[in-house]
Amino acid sequence: MNAGIYVQVPFCQTKCTYCNFHTGVFSQDLYAPYVDAVVREIAEYPRLLSEHGISGIPDVVVDTVYVGGGTPSLLDPNSLRAILDAVRAAFDCKLEEVTLEADPETITPEKAAAWRASGFDRISMGVQSFHDNELKAAGRMHRREDVFRATRTLREADFQNISADLIAGLPHQTDESWNDSVTEMLALHPEHISIYLMEIDEGSRLGLEVLNGGKKYSAAALPSDDAMAGFYERACARLATAGYCHYEISNWGLTGFESRHNLKYWRREPYFGFGAGAHSFNGMQRWANAHDPAAYAASVGQGRFPVEQVEKVSRDQALEEELFLGLRQLAGINLAEIEAKYGTNLGSRIEEMRAQGLLEWHGPRLRLAADRLTVSNEVFVNLLE
Repeated sequence: MNAGIYVQVPFCQTKCTYCNFHTGVFSQDLYAPYVDAVVREIAEYPRLLSEHGISGIPDVVVDTVYVGGGTPSLLDPNSLRAILDAVRAAFDCKLEEVTLEADPETITPEKAAAWRASGFDRISMGVQSFHDNELKAAGRMHRREDVFRATRTLREADFQNISADLIAGLPHQTDESWNDSVTEMLALHPEHISIYLMEIDEGSRLGLEVLNGGKKYSAAALPSDDAMAGFYERACARLATAGYCHYEISNWGLTGFESRHNLKYWRREPYFGFGAGAHSFNGMQRWANAHDPAAYAASVGQGRFPVEQVEKVSRDQALEEELFLGLRQLAGINLAEIEAKYGTNLGSRIEEMRAQGLLEWHGPRLRLAADRLTVSNEVFVNLLE
Protein backbone atom coordinates (compact mmCIF):
# COMPACT_ATOMS: atom_id res chain seq x y z
CA MET A 1 0.00 0.00 0.00
CA ASN A 2 1.50 3.35 -1.01
CA ALA A 3 1.84 6.20 1.47
CA GLY A 4 1.29 9.95 1.41
CA ILE A 5 3.40 12.76 2.84
CA TYR A 6 1.82 15.76 4.55
CA VAL A 7 3.87 18.86 5.41
CA GLN A 8 2.34 21.42 7.75
CA VAL A 9 3.21 25.11 7.34
CA PRO A 10 1.51 26.96 10.23
CA PHE A 11 2.13 30.53 9.02
CA CYS A 12 -0.66 32.91 8.02
CA GLN A 13 -0.95 36.58 7.11
CA THR A 14 -4.03 36.93 9.32
CA LYS A 15 -6.06 34.58 11.48
CA CYS A 16 -9.49 34.03 9.93
CA THR A 17 -12.33 34.50 12.39
CA TYR A 18 -13.69 30.98 11.83
CA CYS A 19 -10.31 29.18 11.93
CA ASN A 20 -9.82 26.53 14.62
CA PHE A 21 -6.50 25.21 13.28
CA HIS A 22 -3.15 25.45 15.10
CA THR A 23 -1.90 28.24 12.85
CA GLY A 24 -1.13 31.90 13.38
CA VAL A 25 0.64 35.08 12.33
CA PHE A 26 4.39 34.80 12.90
CA SER A 27 7.41 36.89 11.99
CA GLN A 28 8.81 36.07 8.57
CA ASP A 29 12.17 35.64 10.31
CA LEU A 30 10.85 32.26 11.51
CA TYR A 31 10.10 30.94 8.03
CA ALA A 32 13.61 29.84 6.98
CA PRO A 33 14.53 28.19 10.33
CA TYR A 34 11.20 26.36 10.28
CA VAL A 35 11.81 25.02 6.76
CA ASP A 36 15.30 23.92 7.85
CA ALA A 37 13.70 21.97 10.71
CA VAL A 38 11.17 20.31 8.37
CA VAL A 39 13.93 19.32 5.94
CA ARG A 40 15.99 17.87 8.80
CA GLU A 41 13.01 15.97 10.23
CA ILE A 42 12.36 14.40 6.83
CA ALA A 43 16.02 13.46 6.36
CA GLU A 44 16.32 11.86 9.82
CA TYR A 45 12.88 10.25 9.87
CA PRO A 46 13.89 6.56 9.87
CA ARG A 47 16.18 7.11 12.87
CA LEU A 48 13.61 9.23 14.73
CA LEU A 49 10.91 6.60 14.23
CA SER A 50 13.14 3.80 15.40
CA GLU A 51 14.32 5.62 18.50
CA HIS A 52 10.75 6.40 19.50
CA GLY A 53 9.59 2.83 19.13
CA ILE A 54 7.28 3.51 16.20
CA SER A 55 6.93 0.92 13.48
CA GLY A 56 8.04 2.46 10.24
CA ILE A 57 7.46 1.19 6.74
CA PRO A 58 11.02 0.94 5.34
CA ASP A 59 10.00 -0.09 1.83
CA VAL A 60 7.07 2.27 1.49
CA VAL A 61 6.47 3.99 -1.83
CA VAL A 62 5.28 7.60 -1.60
CA ASP A 63 2.87 8.62 -4.33
CA THR A 64 1.29 11.82 -2.95
CA VAL A 65 2.62 14.92 -1.20
CA TYR A 66 0.41 17.62 0.28
CA VAL A 67 1.86 20.86 1.65
CA GLY A 68 -0.84 22.57 3.68
CA GLY A 69 -1.36 25.00 6.49
CA GLY A 70 -1.70 27.75 7.26
CA THR A 71 -0.66 29.44 4.08
CA PRO A 72 2.36 27.62 2.66
CA SER A 73 2.28 29.83 -0.44
CA LEU A 74 3.79 32.53 1.81
CA LEU A 75 7.09 30.66 1.81
CA ASP A 76 9.83 31.46 -0.66
CA PRO A 77 9.54 29.08 -3.64
CA ASN A 78 13.09 27.88 -2.98
CA SER A 79 12.00 26.76 0.49
CA LEU A 80 9.14 24.76 -0.98
CA ARG A 81 11.52 23.21 -3.50
CA ALA A 82 13.86 22.25 -0.64
CA ILE A 83 11.00 20.44 1.11
CA LEU A 84 10.12 18.46 -2.01
CA ASP A 85 13.78 17.67 -2.66
CA ALA A 86 14.08 16.34 0.90
CA VAL A 87 11.06 14.08 0.39
CA ARG A 88 12.48 12.72 -2.86
CA ALA A 89 15.84 12.06 -1.19
CA ALA A 90 14.40 10.31 1.88
CA PHE A 91 11.66 8.18 0.31
CA ASP A 92 11.11 5.96 -2.69
CA CYS A 93 8.86 8.34 -4.62
CA LYS A 94 6.57 7.60 -7.52
CA LEU A 95 4.67 10.84 -7.25
CA GLU A 96 1.23 11.02 -8.85
CA GLU A 97 -0.09 14.10 -7.06
CA VAL A 98 1.82 16.95 -5.37
CA THR A 99 -0.45 19.60 -3.84
CA LEU A 100 0.26 23.08 -2.50
CA GLU A 101 -2.31 25.10 -0.60
CA ALA A 102 -2.30 28.73 -1.72
CA ASP A 103 -4.34 31.82 -0.94
CA PRO A 104 -5.36 33.79 -4.06
CA GLU A 105 -3.64 37.04 -3.08
CA THR A 106 -0.28 35.26 -2.65
CA ILE A 107 -0.21 33.77 -6.15
CA THR A 108 2.07 35.55 -8.63
CA PRO A 109 3.38 34.51 -12.08
CA GLU A 110 6.89 34.11 -10.65
CA LYS A 111 5.74 31.90 -7.77
CA ALA A 112 3.45 29.80 -9.95
CA ALA A 113 6.23 29.10 -12.45
CA ALA A 114 8.63 28.18 -9.66
CA TRP A 115 6.09 25.87 -8.00
CA ARG A 116 5.46 24.07 -11.27
CA ALA A 117 9.18 23.72 -11.97
CA SER A 118 9.86 22.27 -8.51
CA GLY A 119 7.27 19.53 -8.95
CA PHE A 120 3.92 20.78 -7.68
CA ASP A 121 1.15 19.77 -10.06
CA ARG A 122 -1.96 20.59 -8.01
CA ILE A 123 -2.97 23.82 -6.27
CA SER A 124 -5.63 23.92 -3.56
CA MET A 125 -6.88 27.49 -3.45
CA GLY A 126 -8.75 28.93 -0.49
CA VAL A 127 -11.62 30.89 -2.06
CA GLN A 128 -14.40 30.63 0.58
CA SER A 129 -16.68 33.18 -1.14
CA PHE A 130 -16.98 35.43 -4.19
CA HIS A 131 -18.55 38.25 -2.17
CA ASP A 132 -16.16 40.81 -0.72
CA ASN A 133 -18.34 41.66 2.28
CA GLU A 134 -18.34 38.01 3.34
CA LEU A 135 -14.58 37.76 2.85
CA LYS A 136 -13.97 40.90 4.89
CA ALA A 137 -16.19 39.71 7.73
CA ALA A 138 -14.29 36.40 7.82
CA GLY A 139 -10.92 38.16 8.02
CA ARG A 140 -9.75 36.98 4.60
CA MET A 141 -7.10 39.03 2.78
CA HIS A 142 -8.18 38.32 -0.80
CA ARG A 143 -11.12 39.69 -2.75
CA ARG A 144 -13.23 38.33 -5.59
CA GLU A 145 -11.01 39.69 -8.36
CA ASP A 146 -7.95 38.05 -6.80
CA VAL A 147 -9.52 34.64 -7.36
CA PHE A 148 -9.98 35.20 -11.09
CA ARG A 149 -6.51 36.72 -11.46
CA ALA A 150 -4.90 33.85 -9.52
CA THR A 151 -6.69 31.21 -11.58
CA ARG A 152 -5.50 32.79 -14.83
CA THR A 153 -1.96 32.90 -13.44
CA LEU A 154 -2.05 29.22 -12.50
CA ARG A 155 -3.40 28.19 -15.89
CA GLU A 156 -0.69 30.19 -17.65
CA ALA A 157 1.88 28.33 -15.51
CA ASP A 158 0.44 25.03 -16.83
CA PHE A 159 -1.43 23.94 -13.71
CA GLN A 160 -4.07 21.56 -14.97
CA ASN A 161 -5.32 20.44 -11.58
CA ILE A 162 -6.80 23.23 -9.44
CA SER A 163 -8.95 22.70 -6.39
CA ALA A 164 -11.00 25.54 -4.89
CA ASP A 165 -13.25 25.70 -1.86
CA LEU A 166 -16.33 27.51 -0.61
CA ILE A 167 -17.74 27.79 2.92
CA ALA A 168 -21.48 27.51 3.41
CA GLY A 169 -22.57 29.61 6.38
CA LEU A 170 -20.26 32.62 6.39
CA PRO A 171 -21.54 35.77 8.13
CA HIS A 172 -23.74 37.91 5.83
CA GLN A 173 -24.26 35.00 3.41
CA THR A 174 -27.72 34.89 1.84
CA ASP A 175 -29.50 32.65 -0.64
CA GLU A 176 -28.63 35.10 -3.40
CA SER A 177 -24.97 35.53 -2.47
CA TRP A 178 -24.49 31.78 -2.07
CA ASN A 179 -26.03 31.09 -5.46
CA ASP A 180 -23.73 33.75 -6.94
CA SER A 181 -20.65 32.13 -5.37
CA VAL A 182 -21.56 28.71 -6.74
CA THR A 183 -22.19 30.23 -10.17
CA GLU A 184 -18.81 31.97 -10.18
CA MET A 185 -17.06 28.84 -8.96
CA LEU A 186 -18.55 26.81 -11.79
CA ALA A 187 -17.54 29.52 -14.25
CA LEU A 188 -13.92 29.08 -13.11
CA HIS A 189 -14.30 25.35 -13.76
CA PRO A 190 -11.63 24.04 -11.38
CA GLU A 191 -10.97 20.32 -11.57
CA HIS A 192 -11.90 19.88 -7.91
CA ILE A 193 -14.29 21.70 -5.56
CA SER A 194 -14.67 21.46 -1.79
CA ILE A 195 -17.66 22.84 0.11
CA TYR A 196 -17.46 23.04 3.88
CA LEU A 197 -20.24 23.79 6.32
CA MET A 198 -19.37 26.51 8.82
CA GLU A 199 -18.28 24.96 12.13
CA ILE A 200 -19.11 26.70 15.38
CA ASP A 201 -16.92 25.70 18.30
CA GLU A 202 -14.83 27.35 20.98
CA GLY A 203 -11.66 26.77 18.97
CA SER A 204 -12.24 29.85 16.80
CA ARG A 205 -12.86 33.50 17.66
CA LEU A 206 -16.15 33.51 15.78
CA GLY A 207 -17.28 30.23 17.30
CA LEU A 208 -16.49 31.38 20.84
CA GLU A 209 -18.32 34.65 20.23
CA VAL A 210 -21.42 32.81 19.00
CA LEU A 211 -21.37 30.41 21.96
CA ASN A 212 -21.12 33.36 24.35
CA GLY A 213 -23.98 35.19 22.66
CA GLY A 214 -21.79 38.05 21.47
CA LYS A 215 -21.87 40.13 18.30
CA LYS A 216 -18.21 40.58 17.39
CA TYR A 217 -16.87 39.10 14.15
CA SER A 218 -20.35 39.49 12.63
CA ALA A 219 -21.59 36.66 14.83
CA ALA A 220 -25.15 37.97 14.63
CA ALA A 221 -25.05 37.80 10.83
CA LEU A 222 -24.52 34.04 10.59
CA PRO A 223 -27.11 32.15 8.51
CA SER A 224 -29.29 29.67 10.35
CA ASP A 225 -28.50 25.95 10.39
CA ASP A 226 -31.44 25.35 8.06
CA ALA A 227 -30.14 27.99 5.67
CA MET A 228 -26.68 26.41 5.65
CA ALA A 229 -28.17 23.00 4.94
CA GLY A 230 -30.13 24.51 2.07
CA PHE A 231 -26.98 26.11 0.64
CA TYR A 232 -25.20 22.76 0.69
CA GLU A 233 -28.07 20.79 -0.83
CA ARG A 234 -28.51 23.26 -3.69
CA ALA A 235 -24.78 23.16 -4.36
CA CYS A 236 -24.90 19.36 -4.50
CA ALA A 237 -27.53 19.51 -7.24
CA ARG A 238 -25.75 22.18 -9.24
CA LEU A 239 -22.34 20.51 -9.11
CA ALA A 240 -23.86 17.21 -10.22
CA THR A 241 -25.48 18.93 -13.19
CA ALA A 242 -22.12 20.51 -14.06
CA GLY A 243 -20.44 17.09 -14.21
CA TYR A 244 -18.70 16.95 -10.83
CA CYS A 245 -18.64 13.61 -9.01
CA HIS A 246 -19.59 13.90 -5.34
CA TYR A 247 -17.18 11.37 -3.83
CA GLU A 248 -16.90 12.55 -0.19
CA ILE A 249 -19.22 14.61 1.98
CA SER A 250 -17.32 17.86 1.34
CA ASN A 251 -15.60 17.06 -1.95
CA TRP A 252 -16.39 16.91 -5.68
CA GLY A 253 -14.13 16.25 -8.64
CA LEU A 254 -14.27 16.00 -12.37
CA THR A 255 -13.61 12.47 -13.56
CA GLY A 256 -10.13 11.40 -12.48
CA PHE A 257 -9.51 14.47 -10.31
CA GLU A 258 -10.51 13.20 -6.86
CA SER A 259 -7.88 14.16 -4.28
CA ARG A 260 -5.63 11.10 -4.18
CA HIS A 261 -3.92 12.33 -1.03
CA ASN A 262 -7.06 13.02 0.96
CA LEU A 263 -8.53 9.69 -0.06
CA LYS A 264 -5.72 8.09 1.96
CA TYR A 265 -7.19 9.57 5.15
CA TRP A 266 -10.67 8.23 4.46
CA ARG A 267 -9.37 4.83 3.38
CA ARG A 268 -7.04 4.50 6.38
CA GLU A 269 -3.96 4.23 4.21
CA PRO A 270 -0.56 5.24 5.66
CA TYR A 271 0.64 8.82 5.69
CA PHE A 272 3.54 10.59 7.35
CA GLY A 273 3.29 14.17 8.63
CA PHE A 274 6.13 16.65 8.98
CA GLY A 275 6.12 20.05 10.64
CA ALA A 276 4.46 21.51 13.72
CA GLY A 277 1.19 19.76 14.57
CA ALA A 278 1.41 17.28 11.69
CA HIS A 279 -0.21 13.87 12.20
CA SER A 280 0.93 10.44 10.98
CA PHE A 281 -0.59 6.97 10.66
CA ASN A 282 1.08 3.66 9.76
CA GLY A 283 -1.94 1.37 9.98
CA MET A 284 -1.26 0.42 13.61
CA GLN A 285 -0.29 3.66 15.36
CA ARG A 286 -1.07 7.36 15.15
CA TRP A 287 1.26 10.09 16.31
CA ALA A 288 1.36 13.87 16.24
CA ASN A 289 4.11 16.47 16.38
CA ALA A 290 4.23 19.33 18.87
CA HIS A 291 1.89 22.11 17.76
CA ASP A 292 4.05 25.08 18.74
CA PRO A 293 6.40 25.92 15.82
CA ALA A 294 9.21 27.08 18.13
CA ALA A 295 9.01 23.94 20.30
CA TYR A 296 8.89 21.79 17.17
CA ALA A 297 11.94 23.47 15.61
CA ALA A 298 13.86 23.27 18.90
CA SER A 299 13.22 19.53 19.20
CA VAL A 300 14.37 18.83 15.66
CA GLY A 301 17.38 21.11 16.12
CA GLN A 302 18.45 19.01 19.09
CA GLY A 303 18.07 15.81 17.10
CA ARG A 304 14.97 14.74 19.03
CA PHE A 305 11.72 13.43 17.60
CA PRO A 306 9.23 16.34 17.87
CA VAL A 307 6.36 13.98 18.67
CA GLU A 308 3.77 15.12 21.19
CA GLN A 309 1.73 11.93 21.45
CA VAL A 310 1.73 8.36 20.17
CA GLU A 311 -1.35 6.17 20.23
CA LYS A 312 -1.69 2.53 19.35
CA VAL A 313 -4.93 2.05 17.44
CA SER A 314 -7.02 -0.60 19.17
CA ARG A 315 -9.24 -3.05 17.34
CA ASP A 316 -12.37 -1.18 18.46
CA GLN A 317 -10.91 2.16 17.37
CA ALA A 318 -9.95 0.72 13.99
CA LEU A 319 -13.48 -0.60 13.50
CA GLU A 320 -14.99 2.78 14.38
CA GLU A 321 -12.63 4.49 11.95
CA GLU A 322 -13.53 2.03 9.18
CA LEU A 323 -17.18 2.92 9.70
CA PHE A 324 -17.19 6.70 10.01
CA LEU A 325 -14.34 7.39 7.59
CA GLY A 326 -15.79 4.95 5.09
CA LEU A 327 -19.26 6.44 5.35
CA ARG A 328 -17.87 9.90 4.65
CA GLN A 329 -17.32 8.61 1.12
CA LEU A 330 -20.42 8.68 -1.06
CA ALA A 331 -19.65 5.16 -2.30
CA GLY A 332 -20.14 3.96 1.27
CA ILE A 333 -18.72 0.77 2.77
CA ASN A 334 -18.86 -2.97 2.18
CA LEU A 335 -20.34 -3.90 5.53
CA ALA A 336 -19.90 -7.65 5.04
CA GLU A 337 -16.16 -7.24 4.48
CA ILE A 338 -15.78 -5.04 7.55
CA GLU A 339 -17.77 -7.43 9.75
CA ALA A 340 -15.64 -10.34 8.56
CA LYS A 341 -12.42 -8.40 9.10
CA TYR A 342 -13.28 -7.49 12.69
CA GLY A 343 -15.31 -10.55 13.61
CA THR A 344 -18.40 -8.57 14.53
CA ASN A 345 -22.06 -8.32 13.58
CA LEU A 346 -23.59 -4.88 13.22
CA GLY A 347 -26.77 -6.05 11.53
CA SER A 348 -29.33 -5.04 14.17
CA ARG A 349 -27.79 -1.60 14.72
CA ILE A 350 -27.53 -0.94 10.99
CA GLU A 351 -31.09 -2.08 10.35
CA GLU A 352 -32.37 0.22 13.09
CA MET A 353 -30.60 3.20 11.55
CA ARG A 354 -31.76 2.25 8.08
CA ALA A 355 -35.35 2.14 9.35
CA GLN A 356 -34.83 5.65 10.73
CA GLY A 357 -33.77 6.85 7.28
CA LEU A 358 -30.17 7.56 8.34
CA LEU A 359 -28.48 4.89 6.23
CA GLU A 360 -29.37 3.18 2.97
CA TRP A 361 -28.26 0.21 0.90
CA HIS A 362 -26.88 0.70 -2.59
CA GLY A 363 -26.40 -2.83 -3.87
CA PRO A 364 -23.99 -4.56 -1.46
CA ARG A 365 -22.73 -1.26 -0.06
CA LEU A 366 -24.01 0.74 2.87
CA ARG A 367 -23.97 4.52 2.68
CA LEU A 368 -25.35 7.63 4.31
CA ALA A 369 -28.86 8.49 3.18
CA ALA A 370 -28.66 11.24 0.57
CA ASP A 371 -30.73 13.66 2.66
CA ARG A 372 -28.61 13.15 5.80
CA LEU A 373 -25.25 14.36 4.49
CA THR A 374 -25.60 17.71 6.28
CA VAL A 375 -26.06 15.98 9.65
CA SER A 376 -23.47 13.26 9.11
CA ASN A 377 -21.81 13.83 12.50
CA GLU A 378 -25.07 13.09 14.29
CA VAL A 379 -25.45 9.91 12.24
CA PHE A 380 -21.93 8.81 13.14
CA VAL A 381 -22.56 9.42 16.84
CA ASN A 382 -25.69 7.27 16.68
CA LEU A 383 -23.86 4.53 14.81
CA LEU A 384 -20.96 4.37 17.25
CA GLU A 385 -22.96 4.50 20.49
